[in-house]
Amino acid sequence: MSAAAPCAGPSPIRRPLAAAALLATLACLVFGLLLAGAGPASAHAALTGSDPADGAVVDTAPQQVTLSFSEAIAVGDDSIRVLDPSGKRADTEAGPEELSEGSTVRYGVSLHSGLPDGTYTVAWQAISADSHPISGAFTFSIGAPSETTVALPSEGAGGGPVGFLYDIARYTAYGGFAVLVGGSAFVLVCWRGGAASLPMQRLVVRGWLALTGATLVMLLLRYPYTGSGKFADAFDLAGLQSVLDTKPGAALVSRLLLLGAAALFTAVLFGTYARREDERERKDLAFGLAVGGGVVATGIAATWSMSEHASTGIQTNIAMPVDILHLLAVAAWLGGLASLLVALYRTPDIGSAAVRRFSAVAFGSVAVLAATGVYQSWRQVGSWTALTGTRYGQLLILKVALIALLLGVAWFSRRWTGRLTDPAAAEEARGDAPGSDAAGEEAEEADDAPDDVAPERAAQLARQRAALTATKKKRIRDADPERSGLRRSVLAEAAVAVVLLVVTTMLTSTEPGRTQEEAAGSSAASAPAAGGPVNLSMPFDTGGRNGKGTVRIGIEPGRTGSNDLHVWIDGSDGEPMDVPELKLALTLESKDIGPLPVVPDRLAEGHWSASGVQIPMAGDWTIDVTVRTSDIDQVTIDKNAKIG
Repeated sequence: MSAAAPCAGPSPIRRPLAAAALLATLACLVFGLLLAGAGPASAHAALTGSDPADGAVVDTAPQQVTLSFSEAIAVGDDSIRVLDPSGKRADTEAGPEELSEGSTVRYGVSLHSGLPDGTYTVAWQAISADSHPISGAFTFSIGAPSETTVALPSEGAGGGPVGFLYDIARYTAYGGFAVLVGGSAFVLVCWRGGAASLPMQRLVVRGWLALTGATLVMLLLRYPYTGSGKFADAFDLAGLQSVLDTKPGAALVSRLLLLGAAALFTAVLFGTYARREDERERKDLAFGLAVGGGVVATGIAATWSMSEHASTGIQTNIAMPVDILHLLAVAAWLGGLASLLVALYRTPDIGSAAVRRFSAVAFGSVAVLAATGVYQSWRQVGSWTALTGTRYGQLLILKVALIALLLGVAWFSRRWTGRLTDPAAAEEARGDAPGSDAAGEEAEEADDAPDDVAPERAAQLARQRAALTATKKKRIRDADPERSGLRRSVLAEAAVAVVLLVVTTMLTSTEPGRTQEEAAGSSAASAPAAGGPVNLSMPFDTGGRNGKGTVRIGIEPGRTGSNDLHVWIDGSDGEPMDVPELKLALTLESKDIGPLPVVPDRLAEGHWSASGVQIPMAGDWTIDVTVRTSDIDQVTIDKNAKIG
C-alpha cells in the first residue's frame, strides 16, 4: 500500500487543504535540495577524447580535428566548429565526418590549410542517443598559445529558460502518466464502484490532461532545447520537421497518438462502464477495458524506453522490456496511491475490500520494482565506486532509502486497513438511516400541498434530502477512527511518493554511473601524465671516416606539454664530437601524430639543446635522430621512449 501520517488538522475541511500544502511544500523542498549546486543535468553521452587533446600545443596545423564519445550521438552540420584566435571558422564547414570503428564513436572535421599559429577553440554540440543534448568546448594551439577573442560557453546545451520549462514538462509527464495509468487500474482492479465517482473521474482525466499537455510542450520545445535555446524557435516548422525525424521526436508523436486511444478508454470507463447495471455485462466490459488499457499503457511506457536510458548502453534488448515493466509498476503503485487518497478524502463509499485489493496490487508492484530496479541499477551503475562516487549513484541510494521509508509507512497503513469497516456497516451499527426525520416530515407536508406546488416542493426536498444524507455520511466517515487513521497514513505515503517521483525523474536526466566512470577513465588516459626525465643512448655509424659515435638524449620533465631536450654526441674515443648537421623528429604512431620535427641549437662542442619542445600526448614515442658527419656521410637512427 502507501504511506505516511501527518497530524490531523483542526477540522475535516482544513485537513485536505493542509495535506495539499504539505505535499507541495515537500516536493518543492526536496526538489530544491537535490538540485542545489548541481548545475545543469549531465547528459548520457560524454566526450572521452580528442585529437588534438585539450590544451595540446602542436608544431604544425593538423588536417582535421577528431572527437571521441562514450556512446552513439546524433550530429548536425554545425555540431563541431573550430574557431581561430579571431573567432573565424577554421574548419571547412563541410560538417562532421563519422570516423567510428567498432565500439569507438568518433567524428572529425577538416581544417583549412595554412592555418597560422595561435590558440584555436573547438566548440561542439550533439544529441545523446538517449535524447539528451550535450555540448562542450576546448582549446589547442598551433606553434604556441596566443590570446583569443573566443569565449567558451558557460552554459551547457539544454539549459536556460527553455531547458527549465522542458524539465518541468518532463516531470509533469511522469506524474500525469502515473495518475492516468494508476488511477484507471485502481478503478478496474480495486474499486469498480469508483467508475461512477466524480472525484475519481476528475483525477484520471486530469492525469490525461497533464500528460497530453506536457507531451505537446516537449514536442514544441524539443528543437530549441537541443539547439539555440530560444523560445521563438519552438514555432520553426523546419526545426519541428527535423525533430520528427529523430528518435525522441518519433517517441513524442507516438505518445500523442496513444493518448488519443487513452481518451477513448477513459470515456468508456467512466461512461458506458459506469452506467452498466447488469453484472455479467460489467464483467465482460471490464475484461475488455483491462486488455485494451493494458496495451495502451504499455505503449505509452514504451515511448520513454525507446528514447531514453534503456535504449542505449549494454543489453538494450533486455533493458527496454524491463524498463517498461518498471514504469508500469511505478504507475500502478504511486497512481493507485493517489487514487486511494482521493477516495478516502472525497468519497464516502469506498470500503475495506477495495483498500485490501489495492494493498495486494501495491505489494505486487513493489515486487516488480525490486526485481527490475536491481537489474537497472547493475546496468547503469556497474561498480560500487560508481554507486557512491557519482551523482547518479547517490540519487539511486536516495531512491532506495525513500522506497524503504515508503514501505515502512505502508506497514502502518496495512494495520489500519485490518481494522477498517465498510461505510454501510458503520451506519447500521450506529442505527442511522440514509435519510432524516426532518426530511421525512417535510416530504409528508409536500404530499398535502396543492398539486401546482407539490412538484417544485418535492424537487427541493429531494435536494435537501441528498445534502443531508451526504453530510451524515461524511460526519460518520470522519468520526470513524480507523478510517481517519488510514487517511493520515495514506497521506503520509503520498508525501513520500511525491519526493520519490521527483528523484526518479531526476535519475532519467543524470549521466549513469557506468558511463561517467568510463568517460573519466578515458579522460584520465589522455590527460597529462606525471612522467619523468627520459634518457636515451643510441650508437650510430655513418660509414665514413670518423663516422662512429654515440648520441645521448635527455628530455625533461619527460611528460606532455613543454619539455627541454638536450643532445650530446660522443665520438668513438668517448670525447665530445661535433657534426655538421643534427636533426630530430618525434612520432606517436598509435595516434598517427607526427613526425614532429625538432631542430636543436648548438650550445658547445658535442652539445645541442632545444627548449619548449611540445609533446601533445602521453604514449610510446619514436625518436628519430639524423646525424651527418660529412657532405656525403649521413645516417638516421631511432629508438622508442615512453613519455608521460
